[in-house]
Amino acid sequence: MYEYFLGQVTDVTPGYVVIEVSGIGYKVLTANPYRYQVGQTDVKMYIHQAVSDNGMSLFGFFDADEKALFEKLLGVSGIGPKSALAILANNDHAGLIQAINQENATYLTSFPGVGKKTAQQIVLDLKGKLNDLNVDVTGQTALDVETPAVDGALADALAALEALGYSKADVKKVTKKLETFSQTHASDTNALLSEGLRLLMKK
Repeated sequence: MYEYFLGQVTDVTPGYVVIEVSGIGYKVLTANPYRYQVGQTDVKMYIHQAVSDNGMSLFGFFDADEKALFEKLLGVSGIGPKSALAILANNDHAGLIQAINQENATYLTSFPGVGKKTAQQIVLDLKGKLNDLNVDVTGQTALDVETPAVDGALADALAALEALGYSKADVKKVTKKLETFSQTHASDTNALLSEGLRLLMKK
């Protein structure tokens, strides 16, 4: 029903953002809510609408190709919206496509909710079928804004990892490294979340 929304971001949480369009606030689930910042205007967010027994949900994406990748993943048996979002949260979408094309099931099982059988199904269903997507995600970070306090940014990043489906135990394992990263590199939530995902992919 919806192709995209164009509006203002009015709220950002670990699991979703709220985008206001013509006076209506829409709750939109996204892979990485911290790409966005409260107050951003003229934000174009591509939308996938899902209807289930529990109601209707909206899923938001940075561009049309990311939305297409999400919908391709949804077409795989065993992959639901939450698992698909967790896979997309890792910004290395080119690496994801390469792993699928190379039948790298080990890489795929590093995502929450993806077991060996599901990883094999992803390869079976999508190998060679994603090469037409433009998935270069360079520059997907949000607009430059005032950096929040490190503690708050770290807490938001850890909460976002759990919202994506990573266990509390797994998140705890990377917390110390993220604390160090925040002190030596960057302290905004988007950077911390990206680093957390990178560390969890290596475990």
